[in-house]
Amino acid sequence: MDRRSLRTVLRARGVQDGHYYIEDVHQPSPLPTDFLYLRRSPAFSGRWETGSYERGTWETIAQHTREEDACTHLLRLLTADD
Repeated sequence: MDRRSLRTVLRARGVQDGHYYIEDVHQPSPLPTDFLYLRRSPAFSGRWETGSYERGTWETIAQHTREEDACTHLLRLLTADD
C-alpha cells in the first residue's frame, strides 16, 4: 500500500478527514489541533515516520524504512477500534 491507496482505504472505512495527515496526499488546511500523521522523516533521509500532532508539536511514534510499512502502521492507528 502506498500513501494514495491508504487515503482511499481510510475514506472507505469512514475515517474523518480531520483525523489524519498524509504528506503530499492529504494535508488539511488549516491544520486541525490534533491528528495522526504519516510523513517523510525530517531527521533521517529516506525514512518515513508516523506519529501524532498535538497543539503545534509533531511527536514521532515510529520510524519506518519503507513507505508501505508506514502506511500500514497509520492504518492500524486510525482503525484500531474497528
